[in-house]
Amino acid sequence: MQKVESHKRQNLPEITKIQNFYSTWVKPLAGFLGPGEHLTFRTTVSLMLFLPPSSNRPQAADLRNSSTVTEFVLVGFEQSSPSTRALLFTLFLALYSLAMAMNGLILFITWTDPRLNSPMYFFLGHLSFLDICFITTTIPQMLIHLVTKNHTVSFASCMTQMYLVFLVGVAECILLAFMAYDRYVAICHPLNYAQIMSHQVCARLVLTSWIFGMVNGVFLEYMSFRNPFCKDNHIENFFCEAPIVIALSCGDPQFSMKLIFVDAIVVLLSPMVLIVTSYAHILASILSRASSSGRGKTFSTCASHLTVVIFLYTSAMFSYMNPRSTHGPDKDKPFSLLYTIITPMCNPIIYSFRNKEMKGAMGRALGRANLAQAESI
Repeated sequence: MQKVESHKRQNLPEITKIQNFYSTWVKPLAGFLGPGEHLTFRTTVSLMLFLPPSSNRPQAADLRNSSTVTEFVLVGFEQSSPSTRALLFTLFLALYSLAMAMNGLILFITWTDPRLNSPMYFFLGHLSFLDICFITTTIPQMLIHLVTKNHTVSFASCMTQMYLVFLVGVAECILLAFMAYDRYVAICHPLNYAQIMSHQVCARLVLTSWIFGMVNGVFLEYMSFRNPFCKDNHIENFFCEAPIVIALSCGDPQFSMKLIFVDAIVVLLSPMVLIVTSYAHILASILSRASSSGRGKTFSTCASHLTVVIFLYTSAMFSYMNPRSTHGPDKDKPFSLLYTIITPMCNPIIYSFRNKEMKGAMGRALGRANLAQAESI
């Protein structure tokens, strides 16, 4: 009895609050109910009032401790037959080797050939470097998973891969816009081109694209992993792509998806406005004063850049600006392959085949390499 009386004295303030609440709200509301409903209502409210405060804590604790996912499984092409995976491995290895060789060659000649000492080739060299980084973040891992049964990646590895994809992808989008501006200045203001696009200005533009990619990558990384993960850990793609990873998180992923959608509008459409504006001025300038031969050369240079822009922006817009309900493994993988391996492979080929100076520089570089090899023999 003494223990009961002591317990009542300790909890007297809480009991007084409950009694006041009961007499003020519960009894008047219960008066509108019938006899059976009156008893049920009073019993339910009484149980709710006298439950200890800690009774609601397990759900919050479970939510905080629900991040039980320590690794992800990249499904990729796991469901394909062994012969299909072998064929895909051969194909993607060839494409990856070609992309690395072509981008490496462009990177080498733009940084070593004195005849290519202009802002356009300065930007092109950095674009090739970004393509090398971009393709290396995803394809080697996919090639390994095509020949092994273990398709798991750690939580930290998935975060790192996603950040690098965001960093390099955003930096490349910004750099393509600066390349369009460079073409605009070269064609529309040729007399002031050297002054406007000085080496210091070009270096600052490239640095801006990298900084913007880094900062934007941190933001997108946070939005992708802000919620805990307690659902299925199977990613229906060959790398950690943000929309798919967010869909696996606990809670409501719509807030993160909306912010990533807004970010994609800023990152993709803002540079696109600069690109479209630059080429509109270029087109007007060409049609007004250039000769037929000059038009052909200018169109050839601009067509190379526009082709690269269309490849990258189309695939990126589908992946990050479409409603999630329209996505699926059969649709996501082709577009992911387009901007992770096809575009980095096509960039050097497009610029090389449509640019006489690049073809000449490649010929000189390969000729020096053959001469050096012959002399060593």
